[in-house]
Amino acid sequence: MIKRTDPILVMGAGSIGERHISILQKLGFSNIWVYRQRQLPFRIIESNTVSIFTEINKTQLIKPAAAIICTPTSQHLEQALFCSKLGIAVLIEKPLSNSLAGFDELKQAVKHHKTYIQVAYMLRYHPYLQKIKATIDVGELGKLLSMQSCWSEYLPDWHPWEDYRISYAARKDFGGGAALTLSHDIDVLNWLANSPVDTWQTIKNYQQMPELDVESSADILINYKNKITAQCHLDFHNRIPRRWYRFDFEKGFMELNYYKSELITFSDGKTITQSLSDFDRNQLYEAQTLDFFHQIQKGEYLEKALKSIEESELIISICQS
Repeated sequence: MIKRTDPILVMGAGSIGERHISILQKLGFSNIWVYRQRQLPFRIIESNTVSIFTEINKTQLIKPAAAIICTPTSQHLEQALFCSKLGIAVLIEKPLSNSLAGFDELKQAVKHHKTYIQVAYMLRYHPYLQKIKATIDVGELGKLLSMQSCWSEYLPDWHPWEDYRISYAARKDFGGGAALTLSHDIDVLNWLANSPVDTWQTIKNYQQMPELDVESSADILINYKNKITAQCHLDFHNRIPRRWYRFDFEKGFMELNYYKSELITFSDGKTITQSLSDFDRNQLYEAQTLDFFHQIQKGEYLEKALKSIEESELIISICQS
């Protein structure tokens, strides 16, 4: 059982790394070690509340009970493999990699060292997406027929304190681009379809931000083997943020407005609107972290770890096509 005093390793301390550190501290973890490659000042974390080191091999001396990987995408798989070979369970920020190279080695390491890997697609913990999944699973509105999603934001607004052109999302060598960076929505669609993917088509647009060497938008069509179809639009060049999901069933539809935390359900000629008045997306990170530790404590997680890796392998294939 993982105790609140056990050493927990966070690899990378950019904005997402600091978020994970703050979540761990809120949950009562007090022995947090941070592996950093750049000695930049923290923005929201008090530096004296964590232990910082810069030589990755020191990990073996720390003996962390678990690790959370928050470095640029291009480093994810290598660091996941490093931790797995040390028998350290890993929660790794999405996507698992920007390349399909090394996946077989990672699977073998997980099997051989009997460790756990979970890719951090935290939208699965959203209460309304879980409600939609439950509706699908019990067939409350009949069969799910099709899905649509749209996630549109403006990259320069993400981190106003830094030049967006040098951020991981804007750089091909770091594994950036709209498709990989915003791949949460691809995971949501695959998760809710609950079926192997049959075919897909990915179209990318490079015109809106020609100063970048990655696409600023991607449109993805997916056919699943159970005949469900999905359309996914992702972009980080739109100055007016939009984020929504629509699910069409035999007997109605459900729509989620992510930014308004509002769910609309239509069936039997009636429309029901629900909203979460106090929703904070940190709740998703908290639920994800607690579930990660719970899976470690449960044990017998090999099948789930391999499934998480294989799901990520598919997402990367979709994003790179």
